[in-house]
Amino acid sequence: MLKDKLDKILPKVQKPARYIGGEVGSVVKDKSKVDIRYAFCFPDTYDIGMSHLGIKILYALKNSVPNYWCERVFMPLPDMEEQMRANDIPLYGLESLEPIKDFDFIGFTLQYELCYTNILEMLDLAGVPVFAKDRKELFPIVMGGGPCVCNAEPIADFFDLFVLGEGEEVNLELLALAEKYKKNGGGKEDFLNDAAKIEGIYVPSLYDISYNEDGTVKAIIPKGSAPAKVKKRIIDDFDKAFSPDYFVVPFTEIVHDRSVVEVLRGCIRGCRFCQAGFIYRPFREKSKENIIRQVKSLAESTGYDEVSLSSLSTSDYSDIEGLLCELTEYTDAKGINLSLPSLRIDKFSEEVVQRIKSVRASGLTFAPEAGSQRLRDVINKNITEDSIMKSCRIAFESGYSSVKLYFMLGLPTETLEDIDAIKALADKIIELYYSIPNRGKRGVSISISISTFIPKPFTPFEYEPLADKQTVSERQKHLLEITGSKGRKKIDVSWSHYDTTLLEAVLARGDRRLSAVIFEAWKSGCKLDGWGEYFKPELWAKAFEKCGLDMSFYAHRKRAYDEVMPWEHMDMLFSRDFLVEENKKAHLGITTDNCRDKCAGCGLNKTLGRPCFSYGSKKEDK
Repeated sequence: MLKDKLDKILPKVQKPARYIGGEVGSVVKDKSKVDIRYAFCFPDTYDIGMSHLGIKILYALKNSVPNYWCERVFMPLPDMEEQMRANDIPLYGLESLEPIKDFDFIGFTLQYELCYTNILEMLDLAGVPVFAKDRKELFPIVMGGGPCVCNAEPIADFFDLFVLGEGEEVNLELLALAEKYKKNGGGKEDFLNDAAKIEGIYVPSLYDISYNEDGTVKAIIPKGSAPAKVKKRIIDDFDKAFSPDYFVVPFTEIVHDRSVVEVLRGCIRGCRFCQAGFIYRPFREKSKENIIRQVKSLAESTGYDEVSLSSLSTSDYSDIEGLLCELTEYTDAKGINLSLPSLRIDKFSEEVVQRIKSVRASGLTFAPEAGSQRLRDVINKNITEDSIMKSCRIAFESGYSSVKLYFMLGLPTETLEDIDAIKALADKIIELYYSIPNRGKRGVSISISISTFIPKPFTPFEYEPLADKQTVSERQKHLLEITGSKGRKKIDVSWSHYDTTLLEAVLARGDRRLSAVIFEAWKSGCKLDGWGEYFKPELWAKAFEKCGLDMSFYAHRKRAYDEVMPWEHMDMLFSRDFLVEENKKAHLGITTDNCRDKCAGCGLNKTLGRPCFSYGSKKEDK
């Protein structure tokens, strides 16, 4: 029995509660009444995966169907993996403690490119061949979903199919198809051809890729009845989207240990660097009544004393102050903290800060992204220095004494003057703090967090190169010099490591040939690449060399507007011409209004068959 083996090894690993299941809210079903079993795999640790809202939604959704059973699976850390391999314990579902190789579906959520080797590790640990071509039987079907599917080509050789877009409806359609095949018979090839007819399903084996002599993609050709472009699935009426009324409550502490309610999807802003802001279009809100109902339901079913209102930009909710006013009547009475993790600087008001002060009193985080107004216009951040200072004033007058500022380095058109502007902005915020009579008694603390800009698919900056290591290093050094040192009390500077940035950039914009590189890297010992202590850039470099591919070709090359991108056959419902025009406007320093104020002409409303917003008598819809 697998349980007996686990009892022997769990005392030998850290945090055994990650691996035992049995938590409050977990779903256990009678196997004799189950037709489809689904292993929902998060290719990172339990602590991270259990914090993710998507897995909570789809776990509850699948289990809401009486004859479907969805179980959770996470990437074990090396101590647990070593014990599992030594004791012949295959990767298992937490609910049943049974091997996932016997399930009908093994589904991965693809949130982060540096988790790709974890996928191979988990499949191998499960006893499942890592390449799709080596899995001849109909089941298990290995599938993927999540934001990385907008360019799944680097991992296409390992998957039978992908879900492009929102999964609430398409997942149930796919599982119903599998149930039909299971009852009536049929092979994998027929199943995949039928699956490809479901809107939002991408079957990579049904597409041939050819390349030009210079290494760029020449053509992406569908086979048989596969669509030339795979159309993203969306839930048009967000109030009708499935929302769970319970969460699995872990025994051990996780990264975000609280209940979470999604208040909106999409984003109105159009920041040119932000992949999520484009691929999650259109912008849709839940009603206040629905949000409040879900907050109450989760508070009562989970017992959490903190609830987070989740979205790409929660403060863009059309009546955020009204929502907070009604919510805090309930949360204050119940002693529940209310958290808004996604706040826009220009939407930060005294009303909002008072509502969140109880859980954010230690400090606030804002993301100007660039120090100068010129560069903020290039990236279409659409915030001014005045709005930044106004928000900081409100925070300081409300008792806050520390502010964390997020910036990006290596943005298109960036110069050293833009780096100087980061320090100048921090200095102005410090001066503002000491100019306020009723400020707190503590000294001000400014944390500057610098990430290197990564060009991502389906953004206006997908054509741009990643800044090279020397440029990034010089600008990091320059910023450190002008801000003093890391030991300075008022300004602290931190940044991301370039080697991980480079690999993420390569995998984000790569083509199908990278599957061979990922396989070689994994075979040589690469896994948990998103964890600094496990990342091995030298092994990745050898894998690229062995496969005859160049990282710079994928990361550091500026791409022509007419180049066939590896993700050309993915339809995210807006036009490529729009991305090109936005890129051109960026280089001219011209901004684009947010979608609520004026239609940007991305073409999404043509796909929807209706305007995204009501503009009254204006005629900006294109």
